[in-house]
Amino acid sequence: MDPTPEELRTHVETLAGEIGERNVFRPAALHAAEEYIEATWRDQGHTVRRQVYETHGTACANLEISIGGRDEPAETVLVGAHYDSIRGGPGANDNASGVAALLTIGRRLSEIEPRRTLRLVAFVNEEPPFFHWGQMGSMVYAREARQRGDRIRVMLSLETIGYYSDEPGSQQYPPLFRHFFPDRANFIAFVANFRSWRAMRRTVSAFRRHSSFPTEHVATFGFVPGVSWSDHLAFWRQGYPALMVTDTAFYRYPYYHTAADTPERLNYAAMAEVTRGLCGAVADLAD
Repeated sequence: MDPTPEELRTHVETLAGEIGERNVFRPAALHAAEEYIEATWRDQGHTVRRQVYETHGTACANLEISIGGRDEPAETVLVGAHYDSIRGGPGANDNASGVAALLTIGRRLSEIEPRRTLRLVAFVNEEPPFFHWGQMGSMVYAREARQRGDRIRVMLSLETIGYYSDEPGSQQYPPLFRHFFPDRANFIAFVANFRSWRAMRRTVSAFRRHSSFPTEHVATFGFVPGVSWSDHLAFWRQGYPALMVTDTAFYRYPYYHTAADTPERLNYAAMAEVTRGLCGAVADLAD
């Protein structure tokens, strides 16, 4: 069954509405989100691996499910999204939207038999004060993956994918980018560094085979504001091809990192179409 707006809304409302702000400074809420993700994947028939570490006196867990590859199991396609939220914010778009898509991908792909191994990971501790540093959940995960010798063909980071607008001037950009991209915030963006541009092009092509939702893509410098601001950064640091799938966050979303980042702000019909494209793209990349 294709992703539905109702399915995605349920996940977002649970994480950002019922649970709300979730981080190590509100450990009960962080653990509630962790338990919800784990229970959802188990209900889909997956086995969940927990990568647990402690920071700020709180036990934190990255959660992973894996669908083994039939022909090339040593090669991995990895899709991730962080489930913590900023201090003071319920994090509906940032990043319950990405987690909702991740959970839906888990349901859609639970019965496929891909050629390569497919892994879905819900990362903890992406938001400050952890972003960029060693206790960021994806940094912990990517280091372990490199130490194991994992062959990750591509990593996709799902980050703020729920806000869209057809209004002229609703999309902003870093300097110079506005000359090359549309001024309406009605597309999903695929963002990579230069080392990952081939993986990005393959991903965009796969997405377009399964969805007509508008897309934009760019490979650029990691120092451009926003380009490296998610879990793909950890995989770049370990030498893996990785990209971010995003609605561009603060370049269009006026409630980014605020208490007003609430479930009713999101466009669930658009999210469903984006998630449908991602489901097909991930299946193609893994096959």
